[in-house]
Amino acid sequence: MKNFKNLSIMFIAMMVFMSSCTSLSDGGSSDELSLDYEKFTLDNGLDVVLHQDDSDPIVAVSILVHVGSNREKPGRTGFAHFFEHMLFQRSENVPEGGFFKNINEWGGTFNGGTWTDGTIYYEVVPKDALEKVLWMESDRMGFFINAVSLASLEGEKPVVQNEKRQRVDNQPYGHTQSVILKALYPEGHPYNWTVIGELEDLQSATLDDVKEFYEQWYGPNNATLVIAGDINKEEVKQLVDKYFGEIPSRGIDTPMDPQPVSLEETKTFYYEDNFAQLPEIRMTYPTVEQFHPDQWALDVLGQILDDGKRAPLYKSIVEEAKVAPSVSTYNSSNELAGTFTIRVRANAGTDLDTVRAVINQTLADFDKEGFDIKDLERIKAGLETDFYNGISSILGKAFQLASYNEYAGDPGFIEKDIANIKAVTQDDVMRVFRKYILNKDHIVTNFVPKGSADLAMEGAAMADIKEEGINEFGQSEVIEEEGDFTIVKTESSFDRSVEPGFGEAPLVTPPAIWTAQTENGIDVYGVEANELPLVNFSMRIMGGHYLDNLDKIGVANLMTDIMMEGTATKTPEELEDAIGQLGANLNMFTSDEYIQVSGNCLSRNFEATMELVQEILLEPRWDEKEFDRIINQTLQSIKQRETNPNAIAAVVTDKMLFGEDHILGHPSIGYEDHVKNITIDDLKAFYNSYFAPNVTNYHVAGNVTQDRAIDALGRLRTEWENIEMSMPAYDVPSVPSDPQVYFVDVPNAKQSVIRIARLTVPSDDPAYNEIMVANDRLGDGSSGRLFQILREEKQFTYGAYSFPGRNVMAPGTFTAFSSVKSSTTKDALDTFKEVIGTYAETYTEEDLTKTKTSMIKENARNFETLFNLLGILHNISTYGLPQDYIDQEQKTVTNATIESIQTTANEYFDLSNYIFVIVGDKATQYDQLRVDGPGDPVLVDKYGNEVGVM
Repeated sequence: MKNFKNLSIMFIAMMVFMSSCTSLSDGGSSDELSLDYEKFTLDNGLDVVLHQDDSDPIVAVSILVHVGSNREKPGRTGFAHFFEHMLFQRSENVPEGGFFKNINEWGGTFNGGTWTDGTIYYEVVPKDALEKVLWMESDRMGFFINAVSLASLEGEKPVVQNEKRQRVDNQPYGHTQSVILKALYPEGHPYNWTVIGELEDLQSATLDDVKEFYEQWYGPNNATLVIAGDINKEEVKQLVDKYFGEIPSRGIDTPMDPQPVSLEETKTFYYEDNFAQLPEIRMTYPTVEQFHPDQWALDVLGQILDDGKRAPLYKSIVEEAKVAPSVSTYNSSNELAGTFTIRVRANAGTDLDTVRAVINQTLADFDKEGFDIKDLERIKAGLETDFYNGISSILGKAFQLASYNEYAGDPGFIEKDIANIKAVTQDDVMRVFRKYILNKDHIVTNFVPKGSADLAMEGAAMADIKEEGINEFGQSEVIEEEGDFTIVKTESSFDRSVEPGFGEAPLVTPPAIWTAQTENGIDVYGVEANELPLVNFSMRIMGGHYLDNLDKIGVANLMTDIMMEGTATKTPEELEDAIGQLGANLNMFTSDEYIQVSGNCLSRNFEATMELVQEILLEPRWDEKEFDRIINQTLQSIKQRETNPNAIAAVVTDKMLFGEDHILGHPSIGYEDHVKNITIDDLKAFYNSYFAPNVTNYHVAGNVTQDRAIDALGRLRTEWENIEMSMPAYDVPSVPSDPQVYFVDVPNAKQSVIRIARLTVPSDDPAYNEIMVANDRLGDGSSGRLFQILREEKQFTYGAYSFPGRNVMAPGTFTAFSSVKSSTTKDALDTFKEVIGTYAETYTEEDLTKTKTSMIKENARNFETLFNLLGILHNISTYGLPQDYIDQEQKTVTNATIESIQTTANEYFDLSNYIFVIVGDKATQYDQLRVDGPGDPVLVDKYGNEVGVM
């Protein structure tokens, strides 16, 4: 499951929001920013928090256990995360694989995550499955340990090891955190090791370790249970008491005291990274634990230094010295201690001594000059919008209530958190800067490309990193106990082996969609949803990358960036301020077939935000200075893409599917030689030729009426002129009649990325829905055969999936993919072939029944958030679907038969029509594939160009 130490993962993102909320905008108050809840505690010590929200017929259940990697022992690192995995196997009354299969089949979603200070398990399901979820969750809290066998223990080890390879060992800069933690925290400190731990420690874990960990930390008295959504509180209280009330208290439930650290000297390390293409420096300072009085000012300091055109480090690093395309600074206050980080991923070939000197000079200047009060106001202005975004989903509400209860002792601590951040002043920010950062000892890491040690800082010591050999840990031999393993059932007041039935089927009410068209041809789609004072909106200008010239690929992508850099009447800094003062979020991106402007704001600021959109689209600035920066930033992104095995696999797959002469056979970001030759005049020509109302779709979801939404278009209705244009026509390669394997060499890769793909049908073809239904039991989630066999049965991977992709102006794609341990590449590929190749003939009536149940029930979750609603509008407008397309999809599911699934599978899952792309270590894997594979493997480079075999 997820390793939540990674700050990009959802729960830690929520934690960062909650511990570093900015501030209320002027019109709000902390009393308005709260959640209704009811809290009670069972006799066994389990805290229970209920939140009733009947806006959608779904419920979220989360259990936060107050145990993370900080409770581990040296020599057993990574065990909290490993234990989280174990709890997804089985329990006394939930059969093997039940936690993976059941939720998907009930129309829900689920996962878990571990970080330094806790572990969380969560599900979101249609409300009729609530009792089923409580049955499962209570079984693993109180009736788990007797179901753990040596076989299940050994079987899960390779899965966790594969996760480490995927997230750490096979990623550029993946080992940086480990180097920092070992240098910053003394041996024995609970933060001395990473959450995912060491492979050797995982390999040596025993059944006794599992039992000890469970008894110590997984008592109900060490956890918070939150149930949020469309519930009847009195009924839920009875269910909670039934399923959780008889679980006895046990183990340790006393929180640990803070253990902040200090350094007596600055320590500097370097490492030649096998995957890095760019040199990176990180400077990490010890700070304070969460809820320390200085935490909130440090959080603000992190944004002051890097966020915005006036930010000191942005100006010095990016604009003046031009040594990097961006800079990142942030404070992370955890339960026991905290850190403040400055990170710069520099331009190719840049000496990190130079970068360090620029940073040090900037910090010295900041000490003298301080910062503009406007930046503090801008940073604070986004809190109200962020808060409502954070609770726009039932799961977001559950996360918030659980984490505040467990770590602050109060589910409603959000109000105090907001008050603390509102109180931060300029003096506070400068005080903590001088107290914790300025001239203070810290840890410096220099990660440089292989063979480029000269780019590291002078005097840096080589970091002590043990990289796993490709065949160092063989595939686990699952050891069965002597005789049959028998689960000894724990006594209960009722028969827990009987799975509860579904409750009353939820009534799903699709949203009312309104449509309109402006005088100049903008198609408008909207949904009014008034639960929260938010509006999400987007404008899709059709074309995007599809309109790029094959001689200058990347122009459309650069449009995305340049148009957000000021307007004719606003400098880039002034535009940024205008957006920030509204507490709004605005961004643009380029896809294969459109350019999208997306926005999110408070309802009361909707018109003002849309006025900025009008300026952006009608009055581009064409800022030459920003254009040069964007070109450099794009070139660095291209270099970073070349280090990411998954990105490489995607680029090569598109090349092989669409061919050299089709624009979709090339990445939208372009190639280095193309981007270097693009001028700002190319962007102006693209704008003048392809930006027009008659190819634009406008979507609005949220607390806004149809009249307001249309009126807010303002000058986009009256001043934006139509352009006569047509989309280019490309010949689409025919689907191959013989399979072909392509291999990309990434020396010493600890995993091989496998992608198996073919072209299918355009988005409006009815066969798309049929492929989607047929894929449900193949690769759509953890209940699919690919996941169950490649991960659960054979432990080759952390996950394996498949999905149908959609295009408007070209055929869609069907792709199956996974990242597998390098030494299992051939076996994994053979397994893919077997599972997909025999799918039609092995599909059963049970498969069909489960597909119908899950795909129909998951409809309850389709309309939950504004993001969901906007996605529905996108599908309707972009792919030309009817407003009731979800009903049409449901009819395809309802009418499906074994014969129709088999027909679809035989036509679209025929492996003779597929291309196979493998990105991995050629030295150990390539020759194995030549022995027996679907066609002789062709060695290609990172862009799909054939190269000779050495």
